[in-house]
Amino acid sequence: MNIRKLVSLLLLFSTAGVYAQTAGWKNLFDGKTLKGWHQLNGKAKYEVINGSIVGTTVTAEPNSFLATNEDYGDFILELELKVGQMNSGIQFRSLSDPADHNGRVRGYQVEVDPSDRAWSGGIYDEARRGWMYQTEMHPAAKKAFVKKGWNKYRIEAIGPVIRTWVNDVPVAYMVDDMTAKGFIALQVHGVKERAGGAQIQWRNIKIQTGAAMRPRPLDLSVPVANYTLNTLSPLEQAQGFSLLFNGKDLRGWRAVLKQSPPEKGWEVENGILHIMPADSSAKNKYGDLLSARQYKAFELNFDFKLTEGANSGVKYFVMESENAARAGLGLEYQILDDERHPDAKLGTAGNRTMSSLYDLIPADKLDPRFKKNIGEWNQGKIIVYPNNLVQHWLNGFKVVEYQRGSNIYKVLVAHSKFAGKEGFGLAERGPVLLQDHGNAVYYKNIKIRELN
Repeated sequence: MNIRKLVSLLLLFSTAGVYAQTAGWKNLFDGKTLKGWHQLNGKAKYEVINGSIVGTTVTAEPNSFLATNEDYGDFILELELKVGQMNSGIQFRSLSDPADHNGRVRGYQVEVDPSDRAWSGGIYDEARRGWMYQTEMHPAAKKAFVKKGWNKYRIEAIGPVIRTWVNDVPVAYMVDDMTAKGFIALQVHGVKERAGGAQIQWRNIKIQTGAAMRPRPLDLSVPVANYTLNTLSPLEQAQGFSLLFNGKDLRGWRAVLKQSPPEKGWEVENGILHIMPADSSAKNKYGDLLSARQYKAFELNFDFKLTEGANSGVKYFVMESENAARAGLGLEYQILDDERHPDAKLGTAGNRTMSSLYDLIPADKLDPRFKKNIGEWNQGKIIVYPNNLVQHWLNGFKVVEYQRGSNIYKVLVAHSKFAGKEGFGLAERGPVLLQDHGNAVYYKNIKIRELN
């Protein structure tokens, strides 16, 4: 090599080093060795080939993880990866305790999904809670991942806010405070029935921490999954959400035909709102709980938890009547223990099951992985668009969609228990209602924004 070429190369490396330093990035992979990393759980093969870390599956081995020796709390991580048909992921704020299931890796994972399902960039909680954010709730992100070629991933984890990008397309915005710090790891998914030999490659792995972090601006189009109690993240605030339930008391709520809440039955404890079960002699003795404000077009988010055999609902475009002084009539997002309550077998084609439009439209059935057991929290969502398109969502999946006031809607009403109720569900605006059906049901994180 002549002197001129050598000087040129030295200048190139020097300039690159200065740029990386000024940008605040630290390389986690030196491009030559696995220094700074160690392997956990399975025995997949990790090696460095042509400047990339290559992970190869080994038959009958469980999930394998190449983990950083150092733990990270708040950080911004960027890397590139290329994969064939193997599902994989990037662990972060993850833990491995030898005393806990022999060191089984647990913690947040950003999904690498080359299948047609296209959940790349979603967030999974490895060996703990399962799926936390999948791209069904953000369909625009499904096209970001490239099946053939390199993909650029970015993860921002700052405080409880976790954001992800795939090829600079924003995918997930999640708020969760279960784990504040842990290692970063590269997953090679376990294979049981299939033969080993599938590969994934990673390169250009770098991180920003502390004052060097430069988070990206908020993107208002990204849906939020917020698992913290009765809080509004910066993105939710920017999107126009407000807390419909303040987590402390019943301010902003009232009883049917009144300006104040029911005198008893609805209680707030440790940030959770719940209706007490009625005794056997006085079903529905307490009455429904209505929002003081009325809404026309809106997005309503709410978390709810059932007790065994519970039957309840969240209603909207509610009409109030002196003939039903404790109950309001309106379109209903059904809340039901489908396994134990007889209503699940009544109606037509299951239109009284969980998250259905009660007695009108049955909800699509969820994959069993996304059904919650009694006593676990569900995430519900009702969206009413300005053009009267209405959607019900359950645990990140759209399960009902209809056009309020359409000919199909009118036919459905005419064949339901609401036939003869003039103008049912067609009010220009109305309150949100939490139903008292005599069963104990719990609510938290009730948030709403008006849509224009």
